[in-house]
Amino acid sequence: MTQILVPVDFEPQSLIALEQSYNLARLLPAEIVLLYVYDPPAGIRALFGASHDEEIMKKLEEKLAELSSKVKAETGLKVSTILETGRVYSRILETSDKIQAQFIIMGTHSLPEFPGDEVGVLGANSSRVLRSMKCPVITINARHHYDGIRNILLPLDLTTESRQKVMWAIKIAKIYGAGIKVVSGIWSKNNPDVRSRLNFLAAQVKQAIEGEGIRCTAEIVEDVENEKGLIPTVLDYAEKQGDIDLIMIMTQEETSMIKFFVGSRAQEFVRLSPVPVMSIVPKELGFVSIFS
Repeated sequence: MTQILVPVDFEPQSLIALEQSYNLARLLPAEIVLLYVYDPPAGIRALFGASHDEEIMKKLEEKLAELSSKVKAETGLKVSTILETGRVYSRILETSDKIQAQFIIMGTHSLPEFPGDEVGVLGANSSRVLRSMKCPVITINARHHYDGIRNILLPLDLTTESRQKVMWAIKIAKIYGAGIKVVSGIWSKNNPDVRSRLNFLAAQVKQAIEGEGIRCTAEIVEDVENEKGLIPTVLDYAEKQGDIDLIMIMTQEETSMIKFFVGSRAQEFVRLSPVPVMSIVPKELGFVSIFS
C-alpha cells in the first residue's frame, strides 16, 4: 500500500502538517505512518541512565497510539506508528527508505527568530531532510492551509531538470483535480534572448498541461533588482493569487541563468513560502515511486 511518512513531535506545527496529509492519503489512497524520533541530550542520558529512557519511550508509545486512534476516528484513514531513537533527520530518512514512503509531509519548525517576526528560521532537521531525501517532501509552515489543492504554482526555468517538475505537477493536479499556474522569473529585462526562450518554453508547457485536460495559465514575473530578489517576487505572486495551495520546486542545483528556486535556494524558498512546498529531486538522483 502507498505510504505517507509524517514525522511528529506533538507540537502544533507537526500536527498542522499531519492535517495536510489527510486529503492526499484519501485520494491516493495511502496509509499515514506517524514517526516520532526520541533524541535525548547526552547529558540527560548520562544523569538518569537507561531506565529514564525506557520510561520516556513507554510514554511516547502511549501518546503515539493515542494520536493514531484520534486520526483514525476522525478521518477513517489507515494509520500506523513508528517510534525510533537517534538523530531526528537520520531516522526520518532511514524510515522513509525502509517503508518506501512515496511522500514525506512535515512541518518546517520555522519559529520566529525575534519577537514580532512573521517568518522564522528553517529547522535543521527539515533542512537536512530536504538535502538528502529520495522521495518528494511537502513542507508546511506554522499555519493552517486550505483543505485540498485548488492550484499548483510551477516555477519553471530552461533546464531539463526543471522540466521534470512538469510531469510531477500534472500527476499531482490529476490527483486533486487542481489547476496549474506556470511562472517564470526574469531579472534581466535587457536580455531579449532569455525572455524569448522563456516565453517559448512557457507556451510549450502550457500546451502540454492543457493537453492532459488540466486548466493552466503561464506568466513571467520580473524583479528589477537582481536574481536573489526573485524568490520574494515569486512568493508574493503566489500569495496575491489567493488560490495557490502548493508550490513545486527542485532541490538539486540547476545550471540555468535562472536558479531562484533550486539547490541551496530551496531552503530559502521553503522558509519564506506562505503556502506548502513540494520539494522533488531529479529522477536520476532519486526515485519516482508510484508514478514511474
